[in-house]
Amino acid sequence: MGIVSWIVLGLIAGVIAKILLPGRDPGGLVGTTLTGIVGSFVGGWLSVKVLDRPIPKDIFDLSTWVAAIAGSLVLLILYRLLFGNSTERR
Repeated sequence: MGIVSWIVLGLIAGVIAKILLPGRDPGGLVGTTLTGIVGSFVGGWLSVKVLDRPIPKDIFDLSTWVAAIAGSLVLLILYRLLFGNSTERR
């Protein structure tokens, strides 16, 4: 996959993760994209190490999308555990 494919995959995976786990997280479009890109790496790493299933390098493969979205969800959950739920008023 090329860099543009990673950015598109990251953007869409980050948006889906934020839809599945709503809250007022900082970052906007850039933060969502970075969450999705890093989440895709985390999801791929977890898939290989924990599930012993390699992720194909094809952007149209379902397992690539599932790993990217799952990795993005893991990052959002870790963020909220470390910094608290941002839906609370301060």
